[in-house]
Amino acid sequence: MAKPDAIELRDGTVVPILYEDRSVLAIDKPAGWMLAPAGWDRTARNLQRALMLSIQAGEYWALSRNLKFVRFIHRLDAETSGVLLLGRSLGAVSVLSRLFEARRVRKKYLAVVRGIPKETKWSCRLKISAEPDETGRMRVDERNGREAATEFLVLRQGRDAALIEVVPVTGRTHQIRVHLAAAGHPVMGDGLYGGKGPELGLRAVELAYTDPFQNRPVRVAAPAEEFLRRFHFAS
Repeated sequence: MAKPDAIELRDGTVVPILYEDRSVLAIDKPAGWMLAPAGWDRTARNLQRALMLSIQAGEYWALSRNLKFVRFIHRLDAETSGVLLLGRSLGAVSVLSRLFEARRVRKKYLAVVRGIPKETKWSCRLKISAEPDETGRMRVDERNGREAATEFLVLRQGRDAALIEVVPVTGRTHQIRVHLAAAGHPVMGDGLYGGKGPELGLRAVELAYTDPFQNRPVRVAAPAEEFLRRFHFAS
């Protein structure tokens, strides 16, 4: 039985499958979909719930893989697109989650930011905590915040924006967005932290790790051409 290379959800959303093996499925998460438990049904844009409903309905993408279960192993913000790793069993979710917690997964993002940074390469280690007076918002908090580390490299400069390669060392909520805003260069389209524009300029383009089940390197990449075109950084 041939396996389709994409998932079509009930609303017509097409989700490309970037990589798969016996333990995981990596997809290109579309922007606008949140990651929450499947039982959380207060929005039609819960990707976990949409995937499980599709599996339960016996859709061909799942049937062709004899797939009965998937669950996200890590998170991307709702408006962030790109590489998302899904476990094909509870055991896989547990084992791979520990890789993320131990910082043994290298993550790479592209960010389009407002303004041109003075430095072409820098690191940020400002601690982060939740904003006490605004649910869903984070802040720099050097006294009570949790450790956070992000590495930045300017790839291209535009007229009033820059394209940056981002490697988060830790995985705090909104870490990249908070650190860039603290540098005076919020992500384009990030209204929560001072960015302007209709679309969030942040895309997860790569995950790399050693498969703990087969002890071999895995690298998953998401295409960036369309993202670069939309933000006027295409070659």
